[in-house]
Amino acid sequence: MAISENELHIDYQKRINKVFHFISENLDGDLSLETVSKVASFSPFHFHRIFKTITGETLNEYVTRLRIEKAASVLIHRKHMSITELSQQYGFSDNSSFTRTFKKFYGVSPSAFREEHPHTFSKIRQLKSKNGQAYPDHEKYICIIDNLKKWIAMNAKIEVRTTPKLNLAYVSCIGSQNLETAFSKLIKWATPKGLMQGENVKLATVYHDSFKITAPEKVRMSASIVLNEPTEANGEVGLTSIAEGKYIVGSFEIGVDAFEKSWTGLFLWMNENGYKKADKNPFEIYHNDFREHPGGKCIVDFYIPVE
Repeated sequence: MAISENELHIDYQKRINKVFHFISENLDGDLSLETVSKVASFSPFHFHRIFKTITGETLNEYVTRLRIEKAASVLIHRKHMSITELSQQYGFSDNSSFTRTFKKFYGVSPSAFREEHPHTFSKIRQLKSKNGQAYPDHEKYICIIDNLKKWIAMNAKIEVRTTPKLNLAYVSCIGSQNLETAFSKLIKWATPKGLMQGENVKLATVYHDSFKITAPEKVRMSASIVLNEPTEANGEVGLTSIAEGKYIVGSFEIGVDAFEKSWTGLFLWMNENGYKKADKNPFEIYHNDFREHPGGKCIVDFYIPVE
């Protein structure tokens, strides 16, 4: 029987999801076309074409960008790590190769990036600058930070706790513009299985990249549902888990337009209180459907993994 185009797309997406996981776990290793195509069980030629169709980037472009962006995140959150350690951790042959590639992305050396305030190099801020909007001066910036601290104090309940292991079913997507579609696919899969019934249904978003350093259209996310019992996945839906760990948990009741402000404030709280982000993915867990809330508010917990 012939395979439909939709079935083919689903099969390809499942294989590429395996590749995403393999790449993120092996950024210091061999991520050549020959090696990675074997993970997806494709020929190198076929894999190259499919990967670029799904991601909009060649494998080499994707891997290089991910390595540099992960390194940038470390520069922001781990001041003690040396440039040599970073270049080795993210698969560069030497410091000069790492520095040269880093400059292509951010316009400055890794050392200069670390010395400047991280917001200076935000992808979003770069886009605003190109549109002619000036960055706030120092006094205005301090005022923004102070206001953000006050807003967080008024709107968030924050605690640091050990979170138990969470089992998830997920649909992955690239780009914030595709997250709603990913959730639609997940809910369509989960509904006939009875996973959307009851008061304990929890949807979640896992962020594999940071909007601080990755362009919004390239951020990879997983639209997820927390599983309370074992189930089997099929189609584009995959199964994964978040290991038990220590997290800063910020509980909010906010409008959909306040998510960025909430994340920024929570990371500011992390820095102000001396915590260091762990090398794991932040995520959100939703406790309601904001469309059913009388004030249109989301009841949501934000999780930042810390050491």
